[in-house]
Amino acid sequence: MEEELLTRFLILEENPEINGIGGDVEVSGCSATTTAVVVLSVFVAATGSFTYGCAVGYSSPAESGIMNDLGLSTEEYSFFSSILTIGGMFGAIISGKVADLIGRRGAMWFLQVFCIMGWLAIIFGKGVLWLDIGRLSLGVGVGINYYVASIYIAEVTPKNIRGACSSFNQLLNSFGMTLMFFIGNVMTWRFMALIGILPCLLQVVGSFFIPESPRWLAKIGRHRESEATLQCLRGENCDISQEAAEIKDYTQIFQGRSQSRILDLFERRYAHSLMVGVGLMLLVQFGGSSPIAFYASSIFEAAGGSTSVGTKAMAIIQIPFSILGVLSMDKFGRRPLLMVTAAVACLGTFLAGLAFLLQDFHQQTELTAILVMIGLPIFYAAFSMGMGGTPWVIMSEIFPINIKGSAGSLVTFVYWFCYWIVSYSFNFIFEWNSAGVFFMYATICGLVVLFVARVVPETKGRALEEIQASMIGLVQ
Repeated sequence: MEEELLTRFLILEENPEINGIGGDVEVSGCSATTTAVVVLSVFVAATGSFTYGCAVGYSSPAESGIMNDLGLSTEEYSFFSSILTIGGMFGAIISGKVADLIGRRGAMWFLQVFCIMGWLAIIFGKGVLWLDIGRLSLGVGVGINYYVASIYIAEVTPKNIRGACSSFNQLLNSFGMTLMFFIGNVMTWRFMALIGILPCLLQVVGSFFIPESPRWLAKIGRHRESEATLQCLRGENCDISQEAAEIKDYTQIFQGRSQSRILDLFERRYAHSLMVGVGLMLLVQFGGSSPIAFYASSIFEAAGGSTSVGTKAMAIIQIPFSILGVLSMDKFGRRPLLMVTAAVACLGTFLAGLAFLLQDFHQQTELTAILVMIGLPIFYAAFSMGMGGTPWVIMSEIFPINIKGSAGSLVTFVYWFCYWIVSYSFNFIFEWNSAGVFFMYATICGLVVLFVARVVPETKGRALEEIQASMIGLVQ
């Protein structure tokens, strides 16, 4: 039975004219349906990424205020900034299990408990210990969110707009970072933390008004509720019978294969999916996105440029390019968008490396500031448009339902573990060799282009069940 299903999906992938499951052909006239329920569901789920953007963007503008008020050393502040990633690792470990046990919507409530407690600890903390505890708790919440938001959006949206909806995560992430960069110039670090609570409360309230994932409901055997939820998402006049049947059949077959043990991930049939998911997270993180966001102010200062102008430029540029990424995801596809933006990110970090190389040789010191002021915004334009969000879109699409929880946890853990390494080590490496660290980031961004060209499949306009079946079929 399983082999028949896989064969059917693979045949339909190459022959989309047979029915609506393959290619961009409509399924009963409803594949292009975008209902108000879908829009609200995507917005509420992506609000968790708004929280994440606020958390990441917080550390750079708050650096001088916290260090002056509490008398922190560089090492202590580096630990405070990077402990977010340690919390993210804990959140990643439990994210898949939490989402599988209490559902995608329940996981949203659960993660925001950690986020709200984290911000409150920072607001009312009188010493570095409370700030570290708050940052750690905040990390746990956003660590869970990165998996839950991506999976939920992928599971509730129609295939023709799934990429755009999933990349909406990156848009709100960018909006959160932009907000913190701007208000950080006029507000105290405690008031900035108070602003960070607002998107947390928005998701908690919004979660009461959105449906659970129909694929998760099918996974736990609530098939009637799954069909009713799918009908609500697609619209009353939409014929969902074929999509509902595909979800039910596919889920039953793959649920019967295993109980989603961690060791199941290392079966040969899942090798390609795991390579794509882990490889993308590892390369993108080592490409420099996290430390550049965390320490943008100190980088501009070291280059002799204006910290205020530099951070504002990074803040302003993120929003339009994030919107461009949303619009491009389903038009051009995941692979072209990721390769182009990785190549542009390579250019941005190369310019920054060249700037500090000139500084090391005491040549053209004015040019150093100019190149950094150009290079870092270029990097973050590319990151906002595709390099930041596209790997999460792909991750949400490639894992079968029976291993989605454990695979998602593993991939998210890799992301946060690499996040911790690069964010904690940046200040020390930057002091040792400021040019070398950016040349290293440029090299890794170049490797992203090669990795995507050789390993990553195109998932644009394909049903989740079709993508997952074809990924398994490629390694059988």
